[in-house]
Amino acid sequence: MENQTKQRVLVTGASGLIGSALRQILGDKYEWSALNRRDLPDVPTVRADIGDLEAIRPAFEGIDTVVHLAAVAKVDAPWDSILQNNLVGTYNVFEAARQAGVKRVIFASSGATVAGLHIEEPFKALVEGRYSEVGGSWPMVTHESMPRPMGLYGVSKVFGEVLARHFVDTSPLSAICLRIGWVGEADRPSSPAHWANWCSQRDIVQMIDRSIQAPANLRYDIFFVTSNNRWSYRDLEHARSVLGYVPQDTAEDHRQ
Repeated sequence: MENQTKQRVLVTGASGLIGSALRQILGDKYEWSALNRRDLPDVPTVRADIGDLEAIRPAFEGIDTVVHLAAVAKVDAPWDSILQNNLVGTYNVFEAARQAGVKRVIFASSGATVAGLHIEEPFKALVEGRYSEVGGSWPMVTHESMPRPMGLYGVSKVFGEVLARHFVDTSPLSAICLRIGWVGEADRPSSPAHWANWCSQRDIVQMIDRSIQAPANLRYDIFFVTSNNRWSYRDLEHARSVLGYVPQDTAEDHRQ
């Protein structure tokens, strides 16, 4: 029905690359708002630090879904920064969502939750581009595989996934965790590892859109999100079977 009310979607870290791509690609499909450190043009914005629970609470009032993108995203970021932004900040986002009666939080996790596998074969060969040493097949890492985080950043994303599980088990909140591959401003792979783990902007936007639209009875799940890359070791079948995710791009399209 044309007169249906749009979902009210709050995006944390909305001025970042993925947040900007969301609004650009999806346009006015949703009623957007932002929790951000600076104002955004044409988007209602609450300016606050996610490390301050009291300051961020107003952003969550009347919201249906939160897309939590705000984080320190450097693998080698210092512990104090990761603690404040990725642990305390993520807890504050979930807690503010719970208090406000938000229906779902979509948590931007990361492939860094399993990227510690890069020190072992055959994954090391895949991310280094030594394809002749891999053969025709290799083990796929799924949402049920044991986490193997890379750096404290990866550890913080595993924490976020487990924290999401806690909130789902102790409140009416739904949580979907997206283990996002490498998304770049140029929107193309630029290093050997990207041929395995690249995710185009329109593919991550598609997956977030499908997560927003997912039925209410999907209370909790974890999905890998990359493009359809020839040399990937991260499973996309789970995302396809549960959410209907079909990546539109592949790293191989950018081979010279």
